[in-house]
Amino acid sequence: QVQLVESGGGPVQPGGSLRLSCTVSSGRIFTAYTMGWYRQPPGKQRELVATITRGGTTNYADSVKGRFTISADNTKNTIYLQMNSLKSEDTAVYYCNADRRDLGWGDYWGQGTQVTVSS
Repeated sequence: QVQLVESGGGPVQPGGSLRLSCTVSSGRIFTAYTMGWYRQPPGKQRELVATITRGGTTNYADSVKGRFTISADNTKNTIYLQMNSLKSEDTAVYYCNADRRDLGWGDYWGQGTQVTVSS
């Protein structure tokens, strides 16, 4: 059973920073899949935040460009999401994702971690 375990969420004031972590239980999954972060704001649909490919190519939603940074530590099977200059609209449940639907392998999700940006 592949597990994706997120951590690092919590309350933060506007303008503050948080770093989310996601550790994958399977090294095979971590090295073969595109890893990413998604989020679901209250009352809204889940949306893409950022992805990182096996080769290290990153992609960001326009709303977080310049503020968020996705990175990977291959020695720890872990990806990170450094979130700076947080805004109230960043409040959401953040989910880690491992994706190879392009090859028909499917995808995996973490359980989610809550980020609340409020003064």
